[in-house]
Amino acid sequence: MGKLSIVQELWSYMKVRKKWWLLPILLFLLIIGTLLVLAEGSVVAPLIYTLF
Repeated sequence: MGKLSIVQELWSYMKVRKKWWLLPILLFLLIIGTLLVLAEGSVVAPLIYTLF
């Protein structure tokens, strides 16, 4: 079981149960997580800290 299987399982859950409102929440969390990882020790860090 890899990381991709979790994404596939979540996608099939949303498709079967019609939980489409979860998609924007998950995308937002993914974007924020990516920004925090990329901002670790970079020039973008002061911008991220002012947002939060």
